[in-house]
Amino acid sequence: MDHPAKWRTPLLEHLYLKLFQFLMLTSPFYFCSGIIQVNKTVKEVAVLSCDYNISTEELMKVRIYWQKDDEMVLAIMSGKEQVWSKYENRTFTDFTKNLSIVILALRLSDNGKYTCIVQKIEKGSYKVKHMTSVMLLVRADFPVPSITDLGNPSRNIKRIMCSTSGGFPKPHLSWLENEEELNAINTTVSQDPETELYTISSELDFNITNNHSFVCLVKYGDLAVSQIFNWQKSVEPPPPDNSLPLWVILVVSGIFVITVIKGSCLACRLAARCRRRTRNEEGMDMEKITPIYIGSAQASV
Repeated sequence: MDHPAKWRTPLLEHLYLKLFQFLMLTSPFYFCSGIIQVNKTVKEVAVLSCDYNISTEELMKVRIYWQKDDEMVLAIMSGKEQVWSKYENRTFTDFTKNLSIVILALRLSDNGKYTCIVQKIEKGSYKVKHMTSVMLLVRADFPVPSITDLGNPSRNIKRIMCSTSGGFPKPHLSWLENEEELNAINTTVSQDPETELYTISSELDFNITNNHSFVCLVKYGDLAVSQIFNWQKSVEPPPPDNSLPLWVILVVSGIFVITVIKGSCLACRLAARCRRRTRNEEGMDMEKITPIYIGSAQASV
């Protein structure tokens, strides 16, 4: 879209700002009862409507001002558009959409209330004919939190930490178990002065002798991200079974029985040998004894 040349005279910028502030103070009855809210994320495009239609012919006869909080954004006079330095090259007016302004490549610093005011000539002077405000909320989404193990500060107690960074607006972190909030420790929130992005972290101690399922919940604005941490208590090993397996008992019993039988057989054999040897020795002793004949003895006498 082609745009008229931009004015860059510092004096004019100052005059426009003073004029706009004066109009804001002296014409409160032109405000809408409700402020439209536009939600966007960083680097997206925002279209803020002035909610006022004019024809091309009327454009040369009106003055249009856009201001964010207490700073000028854009002004149109006699059909010529001027954009202030902070919004230059990324902000322009879309005359076909209710005098909307389009802001490209949104930044976190673009957060705020934008007010549009339209003046028309009546009886030789400009009078306010329309005023409306739009609230622009720019956010940066937080990534899913990460949970890390910080070890055991004491026996049966473990400490974990949940953290995430790079988001906006300011976050709130909570630990939940069974939908009940737990007492966290060492919760910190910091903001980078240049990017305005936040970092948040929090720690939690819990008893490792029980099962747990924790939820780390980070809320920012109307959005939230979360991470789940599950803990299973250690199962104590059963006491050692000193009894021998059945097959070992059977094998040992078999070996024992076989050994006993073999021992018995060997003992029987040895006993039989001993008996035979004894009988043989007794027979030999009997053979060595000289017989005494009674008749011979009597004859000799």
